[in-house]
Amino acid sequence: MKKYALILLCLLCSHYYSFSESIYTWDLKKDIIIGSFSLSVFLPPLFIDASPGNTIQKDDINAVDKSLMFKYNKNLDTISTWAAYGTLVIPGLSLLGNIKDYNAWLSYGTMYAEAFLLTYGTKDILKTAIARNRPYTYFGGIPKGEEEDYYNSFPSGHTSFAFLGATFLSTTFYHEYPDSKWKVPVIIGSYAAATGIASMRILSGNHFITDVIAGAVIGSLYGWLIPTLHLRAREGLNTNVEIIPIGNGIIATMSF
Repeated sequence: MKKYALILLCLLCSHYYSFSESIYTWDLKKDIIIGSFSLSVFLPPLFIDASPGNTIQKDDINAVDKSLMFKYNKNLDTISTWAAYGTLVIPGLSLLGNIKDYNAWLSYGTMYAEAFLLTYGTKDILKTAIARNRPYTYFGGIPKGEEEDYYNSFPSGHTSFAFLGATFLSTTFYHEYPDSKWKVPVIIGSYAAATGIASMRILSGNHFITDVIAGAVIGSLYGWLIPTLHLRAREGLNTNVEIIPIGNGIIATMSF
């Protein structure tokens, strides 16, 4: 724990005076559109009850998933759950260089709320639409406490949150501190943690490999897209993002 605290302190000291303002900014009109779209993705699954799908035989599972199926492991399940929660807070490292900038706090809070709502909503929509038994159901009974969740295997929510945190941190840290010696360690470390969580979700018997791949794609997509839509134009980085609402969604255009 002391080691991690020291690393955090070094990051704070290294970047406290890095920029007078964050590379990211919020825009009322743009964020009303993105925020509204995020809520439209997040809210519907809350009012739809998923139901168990048709149980398939173990022999009918595709070869890729069948090669990595495990019995339920409560310890790995618990560890991966808490680790996934931990990855949701690591994007705050990118704020260390602008910790006294209230506009930066507002920008990051807005971006992360949008990315989280989109990630959560997308994985829940898929879980509702695609009822899939978890791997542990093929090795015996359903573990106690999992009676309402054993058919929510696809995609992996833990993995989507882990990669959301890793990608959001990597994207923002890369742009906020392009010359930092910590850039590569932060990116490698965050993705290593996310990959470890995905691996534990498989080893704990909660997910197939295709579940965690889908979760990683979902989290990575929003962890990159939302910060990118909020980049501020700066010398050497002339980015213009336009959000256009259409009948059943939005279109985002970006020019450099």
